[in-house]
Amino acid sequence: MTFADEWTHVKQDAAARMNLAGADGDGWGGGEGSGGLKTSKAAWTKAGSGVGSLRGTIREGLTKLEDAQQGLGAGSTGSGALQSAAAQRELHTSWKRYMENVSGRCGAIQSLLEKVGSDQLKTDQAIESEFAKLGKSYEDTPAVGGQSRGR
Repeated sequence: MTFADEWTHVKQDAAARMNLAGADGDGWGGGEGSGGLKTSKAAWTKAGSGVGSLRGTIREGLTKLEDAQQGLGAGSTGSGALQSAAAQRELHTSWKRYMENVSGRCGAIQSLLEKVGSDQLKTDQAIESEFAKLGKSYEDTPAVGGQSRGR
């Protein structure tokens, strides 16, 4: 399963959970008979907290990645260096950057969800606008093969 597929699944699951969280009738948004999604402030806050907790997991992964890299050293990337060592360093750098970017995105999503939960973003249009801005700030890599280096 690609990251894009997993991300789509996570978003669908979150939408279903928010729908269920607002089903008890004390939610807001949509209103009676409007056909809209009913949610509660607590559901938005809980969603933000859940996304925020992913950052801790990512930090643990980054720590393990750095620990595994220890002892491999910077080494030489010249003609005398092993190509596998150079490829490993490049892969390490790529994954580190990717995980840091995912952590940043989680932080931004957490912030937006918490703003919705605290009524700083009150309308569907305002929420959509902020998420659209967020989507433009982060670019996913292609699903298969990463980004081409022109080789």
